Amino acid sequence: MEKRSIAISLPSTGEEEWNAVREPFMTGWLTQGPKVAAFEKAFAERHQVKHALATTSCTTGLHLILAAMGIGPGDEVLVPAFTWVATANVVLYCGATPVFVDVDPITNNIDPRDVARRITSKTKASIIVHLFGLCADMDALRAVLPAGLPIIEDAACGAGASYKGIPVGGLGDAAAFSFHPRKSITTGEGGMVTTQDAELAATMDKLRNHGAEISEEQRHKGPRPYLLPEFNLLGFNYRMTDLQGAVGLVQLGKLDRFIAERQQWAEYYRDRLADVAWLRMPIFPENGNHAWQAFVVYVDLDKAPMPRNDIMERLQAQGIATRPGTHAVHMLGYYSERFNIKPEDYPGALNCNDNTMAIPLHNRMSAEDYEYVVDALRSIA
Repeated sequence: MEKRSIAISLPSTGEEEWNAVREPFMTGWLTQGPKVAAFEKAFAERHQVKHALATTSCTTGLHLILAAMGIGPGDEVLVPAFTWVATANVVLYCGATPVFVDVDPITNNIDPRDVARRITSKTKASIIVHLFGLCADMDALRAVLPAGLPIIEDAACGAGASYKGIPVGGLGDAAAFSFHPRKSITTGEGGMVTTQDAELAATMDKLRNHGAEISEEQRHKGPRPYLLPEFNLLGFNYRMTDLQGAVGLVQLGKLDRFIAERQQWAEYYRDRLADVAWLRMPIFPENGNHAWQAFVVYVDLDKAPMPRNDIMERLQAQGIATRPGTHAVHMLGYYSERFNIKPEDYPGALNCNDNTMAIPLHNRMSAEDYEYVVDALRSIA
């Protein structure tokens, strides 16, 4: 088969998104305004939550949630050890301490058995990551977490996923989503926070706009637009632009189709690679819907013909992009040095760090692309 060039991920955008940004340009309303408000409303309805607030990224969304909850110095927040570094970074932004929890190498998600061992009197919240679009085991986690301890969903990969009929975004006290181009839907950069809690939503709404008591849109459309609002909180500038909101509305309308396509090709990978002894497929949940932000396999080093990185290099030479699933945050230089953590302190995360491999799965791949990836993997012996 002729050599192809297959990206690990590509955003699926086109004429509709291009046309969507015309209105903000024509009206002159470029910063947070009516398009963002419409995107928030539609996102809240799709994920069955009462409140959705757009932000500049999932990272700022997570920070916004922690700040609104009053997390600060002296507090501890539980964080899975295998996740993108931002999940831990936001805890430090608040002056609090991230307490790493090991993960289950079968699911890549936080291990409820290890959660119980990490809770102390200083634990004020837990961040639960739905990694790669697979929901964490919320029932098992609630069984070990103290009653009333806030649960924050890092749903960066989770738009459209669900657990036992409940969409991601409403499984905890608050959630943050990402619209980075590697996610199922994108606004370039951008994020969204969701919650059922009206008071928490009101606080986050103020904090994302410098602490202003009313938004710019409310002020401009109000009876006295010439007066500046009151500022009673120390806030941030975490507002999404209306250009992004316009794109987000179009993308959100395609979310379910995107996920259905990814589900179809995830099943194709599973079936065609089932007899490759050195590859373990990701979990296909029976109690919910996977968002398939990424298709992440596990390379069994006891059976593999070569180390994972060599496999990735070989695939790269054939034009197939791959990535490690993500990284074990406790092994990154800053965290290992600051908190004096050894790689083996979190064996599940270490295992995932060294052996997971994301292969291409996105909505701009053709059937021939998928066949090419399968054939390349099957040829490695």
